[in-house]
Amino acid sequence: MTSLKIDISHVTSAIASGAEAMFSVQRTDGVFDYGAGTLTSTLSTVGAVSALHFADPEASADLIALGVDWLSRTQLPDGGWSMVPGGESEAGPTAVAAATLYLVAPSGAEAAVRSGREWMAAHGGLEAIPHPEVTAWCRQFYGYAGWLDPQDMRRFPLELALLPGLFRRLFDLRSPMVAALALAQTRYRRTNPVLRLLAAAGAPNALSVIRQVYEHEGSTGGWCEDAWVTGLICAGLARADLAPDMVAGAVKWFRDMANPDGSWNSGTLDLTWSMYATGGLLEAGYAADERLRSTRQLFLRDQQDQPFTAFGCPAGFWGWSGSRGWPASMETAEIVSALTALPDEDGHTGSSIQRGIAWLTTQQDTRGSWGLCVRNTKVANSGPCPHMTAQSVDALLDAGALPDDPRVLRAVKWLHTAQRPDGTFESVWYRMHTAGTSAVVRTLVKAAQGGHPTVAKARQWLMDTQLADGSWSTGDGTTPGTVEETAWAVDALLASAVPAADPAVDRGVQWLLAVRRADGSWPEARVNEYVRHVCRYPNGGLANGLALRALARYRRAVEEGQHTHAY
Repeated sequence: MTSLKIDISHVTSAIASGAEAMFSVQRTDGVFDYGAGTLTSTLSTVGAVSALHFADPEASADLIALGVDWLSRTQLPDGGWSMVPGGESEAGPTAVAAATLYLVAPSGAEAAVRSGREWMAAHGGLEAIPHPEVTAWCRQFYGYAGWLDPQDMRRFPLELALLPGLFRRLFDLRSPMVAALALAQTRYRRTNPVLRLLAAAGAPNALSVIRQVYEHEGSTGGWCEDAWVTGLICAGLARADLAPDMVAGAVKWFRDMANPDGSWNSGTLDLTWSMYATGGLLEAGYAADERLRSTRQLFLRDQQDQPFTAFGCPAGFWGWSGSRGWPASMETAEIVSALTALPDEDGHTGSSIQRGIAWLTTQQDTRGSWGLCVRNTKVANSGPCPHMTAQSVDALLDAGALPDDPRVLRAVKWLHTAQRPDGTFESVWYRMHTAGTSAVVRTLVKAAQGGHPTVAKARQWLMDTQLADGSWSTGDGTTPGTVEETAWAVDALLASAVPAADPAVDRGVQWLLAVRRADGSWPEARVNEYVRHVCRYPNGGLANGLALRALARYRRAVEEGQHTHAY
């Protein structure tokens, strides 16, 4: 029998200090705010600067100049840009940053543009970007700069807006951006008479999609609270000379949202940070902690009571931020699971859970899976997604569904078919395969599938890809380990009956204990996919919530004597 090598008191101490570090970033409104230093974005700044150039070049010249200066200052020594400053150069941000600087400051930023284009050429150009949709966005910016003829840019089929259901399934949450760019193409891209007529017929529906989202969010001037998304839409509308009220609203929003240093931010992730932080705290035994009362109220307050018409979504969902945000299966599922474990002090939680479950049930694909928000979509970066499917099944089970529930059975059947030949599973919002594989293993065990060969194969992949220092990363053996991926893997191994004293678990837990900061928190890594395989960002709520959850599961396994069991 293998004996434990870790003093469990050290684990308990790490859980306590980690929890207090998490509570130290909690705001009075219940949000666990991990946004400091992680929201400023190259893409968002590019989106704002380019949109202002088309929509308000003279009156916004001051903001454009500040944005140009910021982009020039944050260019990396190798000539590229990363999505969040300080990371490694990424093709998508580099392509659009270089093109935007050339568009708005062809002389003043000449050196930066030249370095950016040299970096792109050295990395294979736009064709080497591993995401066709991102290549299409980048080609739009190359067209803005005059580096591509409009005829060489991807044509966005405006006529498909005549079929709203198909338009949603084909473009998912990108529908408003595609609609705006397609409307602009009617002015700048030549096409045949038949397509012109069809595009003209589809234009009102496309504009309606944009306005539906705009009004759902309260007509604030921004879309998705994100300057990149708002920039794409505003630029498209301005170039199409349409919807002057929305264009003017966007210009004002850009001015209001500009940072003093000349940058703009990605959208906040208030609910995403908070759901992962709360999940970790609940696993660690903090359900009755008074400080989680405000977070429970946050979840109840931000559940949406209006349908999101543009995406065909009924009410009852949560987004990643606020009470008017865009719908997301991931946030809806995680928050439902959290609410099932929080005390229902005023009798409101049960109704909220029921509405969340009803929304998830409605959004389950006919194949049994879940995507981000549009049912039956096959859009890359949206669905179908094994990780989001696992999260949704967890929510159903946590809310009282049994493993033989038809919704669970359909999802489980699909998950078995979604396993890749090497045993892994995809996760469209987290890099590579450790996240998705770990999440699916955990969920299949929870759904009474722990003895299935699918679980054994996935578990073995996790065991085989642990790094020499005890951590986990992407599985390719060349990238340093991260807190997020190590915690995901440790949690999944323990869930699938790997003993607490197993060397893989032991080394993973020791690594998590060793990388803590002085205040007890854990460092976040760029494992979150803004666009899969293209650009990434860090999420402190995810890192700290997962670490706390993994250590708490390990402690429970030790206390329950799991270290004496075989798997």
